[in-house]
Amino acid sequence: MSNDTIVVRNFIAGQWIDGLGTELVRCNPYNNEQVSHGVAATLEQADDAVAAARAARKDWASAPALARVAALHRAGDLLLQRRDEAARMISREMGKILAEAYEDVDYAADDLKMAGEDALRLTGHTVQGTSSTENDPKRVLVQHVPVGVVALATPWNFPIAIPAELLGPALANGNTVVWKPSEITPGCGQILAEVLAQAFPSGVVNIVQGRGDLGAHLVAHRHVDMFGFVGSTATGEAISRAAGVKPLLLELGGNGPVVVMKDADLDAAAAATVYSAYYTSGQVCTASERVLVDAEIHDAFIERVVELTKQVVGGDPLDQQTTMGPMCFAGSFDKTRAHLDDAVDKGATIIAGGGHDGLYHEPTVLTGVTADMHIAQDETFGPVIPVMTFHTPDEAIELANDCQYGLTGSVFTESNRLAWKMAEALECGTVHVNGTTNHWELLAPFGGMKKSGLGRILGVSSPLAFTQQKQITFDVG
Repeated sequence: MSNDTIVVRNFIAGQWIDGLGTELVRCNPYNNEQVSHGVAATLEQADDAVAAARAARKDWASAPALARVAALHRAGDLLLQRRDEAARMISREMGKILAEAYEDVDYAADDLKMAGEDALRLTGHTVQGTSSTENDPKRVLVQHVPVGVVALATPWNFPIAIPAELLGPALANGNTVVWKPSEITPGCGQILAEVLAQAFPSGVVNIVQGRGDLGAHLVAHRHVDMFGFVGSTATGEAISRAAGVKPLLLELGGNGPVVVMKDADLDAAAAATVYSAYYTSGQVCTASERVLVDAEIHDAFIERVVELTKQVVGGDPLDQQTTMGPMCFAGSFDKTRAHLDDAVDKGATIIAGGGHDGLYHEPTVLTGVTADMHIAQDETFGPVIPVMTFHTPDEAIELANDCQYGLTGSVFTESNRLAWKMAEALECGTVHVNGTTNHWELLAPFGGMKKSGLGRILGVSSPLAFTQQKQITFDVG
């Protein structure tokens, strides 16, 4: 298959339009070959996209539900027709190994289709009016109605799956959309944009390629009714300040604790920890960012983790033998290095890995981590397993919750009683018992506590996130 570059364009009001802003160029993080290029949209072109979405919103909101479902199924099928191309673009643009890239595409196709099905199951209800009397009888109806024009800005680490996770329910529930893909993976955005362009009527989906200035412009736009964002907590907080009372959906950072109790199956705990720490080179919001291990089994657990770490094969993400590719870009790499340097300066020890070659960072095991280190408090977003120790379950809970984030966590124990205690005590939106933190369930709500986000998606939460409740009262006297 050709490795030619892909040309990035904007899609506004049913037309492919060249950007009029600054140049967008993306190179393969493994070999620095150019992968995609184009020109970013200007703020004026973003205004045109919002205007197109606004003009299309009434017709799309009133379209038959089954027509919207059919469009989403068509989008999913069209994406699968380009499965190989899309997966290779993900690997080439952001460094994810090919097997993980295929997971990204397949997840996206499933999510687009399921969004339509979920929207069919969102029902309103009637309320017995408390003010209804024999002389003034009333009936109260509650409906779920579209929000209107939804703007979305999505990240580079799952450049097709996460957009589908948001685009699907937004469109399925009658909203029109302006979507800004990540400027780091514009080629992936282009492929999904071409799929959506074939599946939906003119103006329903609009795509503007560009950088953060476009996203900031859309957040504050008076004709954008809702803004959805997946990315860093710092950006999420800036969005929250700028949006005012506008509805938001924010899926932000994590520092996922993995708690390994002394009665845990150590082989299973080590395998899950290594998988979730090194998947996509650790560049996942649900990664194992802190590993809390009972001091009694610390050495035995570390021995297993180090052995599994040594089995990781780095290299070209398109090579089937590679099990971990390079990090996506210098900013992500530099933050990982800074966290490691800070930890070592404060007394932690690197016992496996720690080296790097270009943007490839060796999978790294770090022991002696304490709560005052950046790696224990912030999201590292790199292939590092920072290990802390505890002596009692209560101490483990205190350490796990001593963090501004609360996205996902895991606890490993053979005791049902202890599993319940730990799962309920961890301040995370999702807690996995005896499983990896890197697990998503399409039928269950996903989102974070504390500074890990605002709102929930997936399952029934997705249609709820992209609709608003409307009360209609009938005087039936």
